[in-house]
Amino acid sequence: MRSLAFAAFAALAAAAPLPAVASTHLVNFRPGYDAGTVVISMSERKLYYVLDDGRAIQYPVAVAKPGKEWLGSARIEGKYFRPDWTPPAVVKRDHPNLPDFVPGGSSRNPMGAAALTLDRSEIAIHGTSPTMRGSIGSRASYGCIRMLNEDVSDLYSRVSVGTPVVMTP
Repeated sequence: MRSLAFAAFAALAAAAPLPAVASTHLVNFRPGYDAGTVVISMSERKLYYVLDDGRAIQYPVAVAKPGKEWLGSARIEGKYFRPDWTPPAVVKRDHPNLPDFVPGGSSRNPMGAAALTLDRSEIAIHGTSPTMRGSIGSRASYGCIRMLNEDVSDLYSRVSVGTPVVMTP
């Protein structure tokens, strides 16, 4: 497993699968993306999981703060259930009172129920802590894509390592 400054993930994808949640929102989706692709619209603050029938499952997300955003293509590199979290240096510098380590499953863990790490340094699509749920729909992260726990659990059950991810403006 690749070492990530922000995570010492404790559980691997081989853990019991997360249950899908019936709170998905199906929408018509623009052509040009293959089924199974994750498309994130930074301006809409939405994540789309593309289906093969011209539709997509739409989820609300929090995206990166101004100056922390990224655009382009990535792939899911790892799937982790109830991951541990170690704040990256830039987060710790901005918030020195954060603990150095938060175990998976803790209500204070900003990674939430699950994390899908990307093949970009210190970037993941992940759940959230109860106190950070209100950030969904905003520009709040240091580059990660933050989802409601029930939504990241649903997405986790649909994607696999290698799934393409595209971040659009």
